[in-house]
Amino acid sequence: MPTSTLLSSKSAGSRFKIILWASIGLTTLFVFITSEVLLITDYPMYHAYRLQVIADRHLLIPHTLAGIFALLIGPVNFSSRIRQRHLTLHRALGRIYVISVFVGSFTGIALAWGRPGLPGTSMQAAAWMVCTIAAFITARNRQIAVHQQWMARSYAVTFTFVSSRVFNLVPAYWSHLGDVLSAVGVIAFTLASLLVVDLGFNWHELTTRRN
Repeated sequence: MPTSTLLSSKSAGSRFKIILWASIGLTTLFVFITSEVLLITDYPMYHAYRLQVIADRHLLIPHTLAGIFALLIGPVNFSSRIRQRHLTLHRALGRIYVISVFVGSFTGIALAWGRPGLPGTSMQAAAWMVCTIAAFITARNRQIAVHQQWMARSYAVTFTFVSSRVFNLVPAYWSHLGDVLSAVGVIAFTLASLLVVDLGFNWHELTTRRN
């Protein structure tokens, strides 16, 4: 491959990463303001949910902390620069990420237990743990390229905890969707996130015709 083409490809890849992480950061900030801040201030539309959150705080606090750890560790461990220069840190954060996923998954299931949202939460938690276990095993086996793919899938599921709350300010979404359809929505967000990641991995093959 010519040097100019290689440099152009790397530049395009860098721009894509910047746009991707900036979009993830802005979406996270938007959800934090419109969901968590309004929840703390007892926003009228969230009042019933706020009472439920207060009652479930013994599970919700570790669930939230685990999700925050996973959400913040992801971008750091995806950095090739940090991975190459600080491999010990990369591995330590990776272990914390795995623990966070399992804590977040089991507390999430416990929070949904006995409620209509249990099937959706269970499916989301199962996908989260399976992708993370696969990423951990492939890392232990030093199959780095495959490990990175499974980590991308795992983080895509991590981000559904943010993306599934984007529409919370829409009254029809929040008030009239219903518990069953909410569970279906969680499943749909999870599957869509995994599908987008795999489309990204295979985009070159999908858009290039062999001679």
